[in-house]
Amino acid sequence: MQSSQLDYIPILMQALLAIGFVAGTILISGKLGPKRSSKIKDSNFECGIESLGNARIPFSVKYFLVAILFVLFDVEVIFLYPWAINFKELGMEGMVKMVIFMLLLLIGFFYIIKKKALDWE
Repeated sequence: MQSSQLDYIPILMQALLAIGFVAGTILISGKLGPKRSSKIKDSNFECGIESLGNARIPFSVKYFLVAILFVLFDVEVIFLYPWAINFKELGMEGMVKMVIFMLLLLIGFFYIIKKKALDWE
C-alpha cells in the first residue's frame, strides 16, 4: 500500500488547528481578561502565608533518587500486566522468563536497601 505526502495533509491541518486554538485562546483571554493590579494581589504567598527568605532552596539528592526509584519499580508493573494477561498462552517458558525478571528486580531492590538509598536522614 503506497502513501503519499498528500495523505498527511489532514493530520497537519488538525495539528495546526489545535495549536492555533490553544494559542488563540491564550492570547484572547490575556487581552480581554481583567487586569487589576494591587500591592496585595501582586505579592507572593504560599498557602495564604507570606513567604520568607529565598524560594530557591536546593533539594536533597535523596528526594530525586527516591523519585527515580519509584518510577523504575512502577514501570515493572507495566511489564507484569501483559504477562498476566497471556499467562496460559506463554506456558512454562513464559513463567521461567518472568521468574528471572522478578529475581533481577528483587536483586536490584535488595541492593537499594543495602545501600540505604530509601532511608531519609
